[in-house]
This record gives sequence, structure tokens and C-alpha cells, in this order.
Amino acid sequence: MIELTEKQHALLAGHEGEPIPVIDPKTDSKYVLLQADVFERWKLALDEDDARLTASILATLDPEDWEDVSNYESKP
Repeated sequence: MIELTEKQHALLAGHEGEPIPVIDPKTDSKYVLLQADVFERWKLALDEDDARLTASILATLDPEDWEDVSNYESKP
């Protein structure tokens, strides 16, 4: 397990439950840092494909992060 530096800890403050994008500057690989409890909920939902679990996860998302459905509606 990797331990955070004080600077990294300070950068994470205020992001409870939110995914945090990180990048490895040596490889230019991109990652998403999640709190363990958030990761476990997503993992359960993906592993079991249980609609009840998925619904509870979706309920925690901020509606402002949702894409406008009109982008997918057919245009005459």
C-alpha cells in the first residue's frame, strides 16, 4: 500500500467520495483515485449486476454530472 505525503493528503481534503484523477508523469498513465468504501460499492454493483445495488450508487451521483438526455434524442 502507498502512503500519502502531507502535500497529497492536503490535496485530497474536501474530495470525500469523489473520484480524483491522477497521472503518472513518467508513463503518462491516467488513474482514478477512489475512497475504498466507494470502490467497494462500485465493485459489488459490477460483480453482482444487482439493479438494487446499482440504483443505490446512482442515487449518490450529483445530477449536475449527468449528461443531458437531449444529446441522444433523435432530431427530425
